[in-house]
Amino acid sequence: MASAADGIDSLGTEQSHINVSVADPGAWATAMNNLGIVPMGLTGQQLVSDSICIQGFDPNLGILTPINPMMAGITLVPSHPVAELPVIKEIIHCKSCTLFPQNPNLPPPSTRERPPGCKTVFVGGLPENATEEIVKEVFDQCGEIVAIRKSKKNFCHIRYIEEFMVDKALYLSGYRMRIGSSTDKKDSGRIHVDFAQARDDLYEWECKQRLLAREERHRRKIHEERLRPPSPPPIMHYSEHEAALLAEKLKEDNKFSEASAVLFTWVDRGEVNRRTANHFYSMIQSANSHVRRLMNEKAQHEEEMELAKEHFKNSLLAILTQFEQITAVFTAATRQKAWDHFSKAQRKNIDIWRKQCEELRNAHSEEIMGIRREEEMEMSDEDLEENPCKKIRMEDTVLSAQSCALREENDSLRWQLDAYRNEVELLKKEQGKAYRTEEDHTQEQQLHFLQHTMQNMQQQLLRLQEELKGKELELEQARDEQRYLEGEVLSLREKLLNAMESVDLMNHNSEGLEKGVNGTAALFHHREKNNESVIWGPLRSEKEALLLGIISTFLHVHPFGANIEYLWSYIQRLDTKISASELERLMVRLPNMFKQEFSGVGATLEKRWKFCGFEALKSA
Repeated sequence: MASAADGIDSLGTEQSHINVSVADPGAWATAMNNLGIVPMGLTGQQLVSDSICIQGFDPNLGILTPINPMMAGITLVPSHPVAELPVIKEIIHCKSCTLFPQNPNLPPPSTRERPPGCKTVFVGGLPENATEEIVKEVFDQCGEIVAIRKSKKNFCHIRYIEEFMVDKALYLSGYRMRIGSSTDKKDSGRIHVDFAQARDDLYEWECKQRLLAREERHRRKIHEERLRPPSPPPIMHYSEHEAALLAEKLKEDNKFSEASAVLFTWVDRGEVNRRTANHFYSMIQSANSHVRRLMNEKAQHEEEMELAKEHFKNSLLAILTQFEQITAVFTAATRQKAWDHFSKAQRKNIDIWRKQCEELRNAHSEEIMGIRREEEMEMSDEDLEENPCKKIRMEDTVLSAQSCALREENDSLRWQLDAYRNEVELLKKEQGKAYRTEEDHTQEQQLHFLQHTMQNMQQQLLRLQEELKGKELELEQARDEQRYLEGEVLSLREKLLNAMESVDLMNHNSEGLEKGVNGTAALFHHREKNNESVIWGPLRSEKEALLLGIISTFLHVHPFGANIEYLWSYIQRLDTKISASELERLMVRLPNMFKQEFSGVGATLEKRWKFCGFEALKSA
């Protein structure tokens, strides 16, 4: 692979091999300018002036110097196109091929998102007969090529040495390449140039980012070290000479802080011993001498603070007095003999000003009262324990201040009351003169409509409640009739079963007399047969016998009985084809084993079946 210098040297010699006449020097200049090549004539002179060419051209080399194309106004396609120099794609002639631009009416070729640090481009749509030398000849003019990886399927990957060269290569996307002057399909193809994602580019970009991050961390560290406060000077070790100097510093007011820090460090290090105890005692005594100075300074500052508080309080009282005067002016202006002469707009402004003034006056009054309360709370126990005369004077002062404050508060409340009374009188007058507006009329109509609607809804609700009561009475009567009919049906069933039993008993007695059985033995025998006929006679199949045993066991477990639905839900697990009516018919046929009872009253009335087989045996 040849270097960029070889391509640059061969560029001037290639100009003489172009077999296309330069008939239109403007078109040739535009095409070469778009590729980043200075347009040169056959004699070596420039076809256009330096003011038209892109900045950064070297006329001796015939190619752009390495300039970052991502900066505005330096790329092949300017980020902000200038109206005087529009970018027009023209035919590009190379040594082995010719590049024809696409139709300007077609949309520009699409590209994928640019990967970070991209230096590799994908070139697709190459002619089948295009070789690596032809590809290098076309794309080497965009910048120095590091590697070309060509595939057998008419595409390749080209890696440049810098990122801005990729933008130059993307300019060639959409051109149709024709090798030589051949019209064969294999010698022609529309090339598509796009960004390619390569591991080498990503690795170099990450390395560059890490380098920038290290530099940023280094700059931040230097900046933090520059802003860090300087370390305190080291404390010197104890010696008699240093102790003498420190004792002198402790006596001076401006060097006391630094000297006390050194003294604390020496004591903390353990420099005090029997030999140096006297020196340290004298230095501690010098430090103690500053206590009286500090207390005097504190007292002086407290006096200044008290004077400032007193001045502030007097200023607030003066401001409050002026507020009271202004409020009095507003109160006088709102009285009727002066108020009637103002216009409506003037009254409104005066009313607003008066309210604002009263709010400010009340705020200042509360502030003064708060200051006085703080002063009262700050009175210490020592002040209260002073001599009685001073205590009495203090109490008189406090009482006088409180009375003054109460008097001022009373005056302010009286003025507020007068202002509110005037406002109420004005509102009453305005209400008497006001007339009903359309809005009030509309609201009354809406209220009347809502009241009428509420009355209709209440009437409907009452009517529905009456209908509900009637339906409940009808339902109760229907339930009573149902219970009466069920009782009648049960009585008829019992009578029918008793009749069937008497018929069976008579038949068995007639048979016993014909056979001539002994009276006592025959009677006992007939009783047994009657009992068997009562219990087992009505059974018709083995299934009914099995159901009889299951029902008897279930009801025996439930001594208080169970309704037919509960019993049917249990037996249905064993036989899904059985129905509740079949179970009820079977138990009705056996009154000596099962009996039916009613429990509950009214809506809670419920039929329950109980097992009574053992009771029948005992009675027999």
